[in-house]
Amino acid sequence: MSMGEKKFDAVDAIQEQWRRERPDLDGDAMAMLSRLGRLLVVATQKVESVFVAHGLQSGEFDVLATLRRSGEPYELTPSGLADTLMMSRAGMTGRLDRLERAGLVRRIADPGDRRSIKVGLTDRGLELVDVVATEHFENETRMLSVLSAQDRAHLDRITRLLQAHLTQAD
Repeated sequence: MSMGEKKFDAVDAIQEQWRRERPDLDGDAMAMLSRLGRLLVVATQKVESVFVAHGLQSGEFDVLATLRRSGEPYELTPSGLADTLMMSRAGMTGRLDRLERAGLVRRIADPGDRRSIKVGLTDRGLELVDVVATEHFENETRMLSVLSAQDRAHLDRITRLLQAHLTQAD
């Protein structure tokens, strides 16, 4: 399907029903947001399939990826990880427990502060996150391959604009 073609979809059917029943309502925004929601569901499934193939949940990959991109020695405090991933400390503890049991991270006592610990990638964790990150980036690139470079730039601009508007509107 070329960019100029419109393919009739389930959202079009819903929009037609609303036009028939309530022609006074403008359903364009509903249609666009419905498509974005449906796109998010499908894209999330495709993204998570890479993690599942390696025995990870997406949140676990997020922890490993955050440690990896922090640079050597690939260590952060649990609270730093929680803040970066915008999650509760308790939720982070659960993720770290699972990753530690799997041998992907280790907890390290901070020699400068006995009350503090750091979390670091194990050799196995580093190896796994590098493999999964490569597949993840390739998968996402493949998902967007239908778009030209210009289309991707427009989509990026539009989604940034919408995100900024919706987050400041609250």
